[in-house]
Amino acid sequence: MEAPRLERRLVAILAADVEGYSRHMERDEAETLATLSDLRLIFDTLIAEHKGRIANTAGDSVLAEFQSVVDALDCAVKVQNELALASEDQDEGKRLRFRIGLNVGDVMVKDGDIFGDGVNIAARLETLALPGGICVSRGVRDHVRKMSRYAFEDLGEQSVKNIAQPIRAFRVRNGKEEWVEPPVAGLAPTVTAAPEPAASGAAAFELTFWDAIKESKDPAEFTAYLEQYPEGTFTALAEARRQALLEEADSPAEPATSDPDLAAIELAFWETVKESEDPAEFTAYLEKYPGGAFSALAETRRQALIDAEGAPPPSAAEVEPVSVELAFWDTVKESDNPAMYAAYLEQYPEGSFAALAKVRLEELPPAA
Repeated sequence: MEAPRLERRLVAILAADVEGYSRHMERDEAETLATLSDLRLIFDTLIAEHKGRIANTAGDSVLAEFQSVVDALDCAVKVQNELALASEDQDEGKRLRFRIGLNVGDVMVKDGDIFGDGVNIAARLETLALPGGICVSRGVRDHVRKMSRYAFEDLGEQSVKNIAQPIRAFRVRNGKEEWVEPPVAGLAPTVTAAPEPAASGAAAFELTFWDAIKESKDPAEFTAYLEQYPEGTFTALAEARRQALLEEADSPAEPATSDPDLAAIELAFWETVKESEDPAEFTAYLEKYPGGAFSALAETRRQALIDAEGAPPPSAAEVEPVSVELAFWDTVKESDNPAMYAAYLEQYPEGSFAALAKVRLEELPPAA
């Protein structure tokens, strides 16, 4: 008899487990199991409320699937909030904290369990999360980023066990609920992030709101900020960026110049600086391309940054060369356009990434 064909479907996958579970069991098995049962009741209830399905459990681990990425992330954040509240009365050393990983991918289904690379990646993301925290894949981040409900900290490409390709991972920071990852002695995140400014109350929410939209290319998001915070810290900059994006939408997609190679170089320069918060980088662009296709927009953004910071206009000489080169490379490093790498090599023929740029240039097909 022929074996039944495995069912496949595209879902959002949640993988979770308790950090240091074996250590807690060694300390006090009975108490740990009782606490885990209480927390799992909360966890399982929230999964059901967010239209999820528990696919597998083993000990302290939870594996669930959701038809909606938004439901999956909402559930994960709610879980961490509710579990933190439920553990408030416990001693710090006895608290059980789940780490959660979220991925969206194709899975195979057999006897109610789910299998495949999508599940494996979710499990690896879970290992990158802090206790009490959530780590998601790029696919999850891309599905929900336009909603501006959550902010994400990019952890970069992460090499994980039994996955051939590095995973682009993102730590979730929630801008609407008071969810804070609890500190754990002796434990640090996989990638150390720069310290963030201390903020509380309304200021914390405004800062999270701004962090979520500051790199947006949608003027409606800056309009939303201005409506929410008409007298906010970033009001002047938000208005300038909103106007700049509206002007950019009406401008030509590419610089008007007779030389396609020069056009590609100018475009690469602009791609490097256009999201910068350093007015010196826009000054550098204007000095290099005083009549460039983006000169009006560059001047608008440069002036907005100067006004926001209250700083005198810097000169191009003040731009840190290393920082500019790093920003240039960060812009082109994931491109499939050979012109971008050619632009980097022309600007930095002996640069730190010149050898890698040459390799990628050779691997890519010539531009049509």
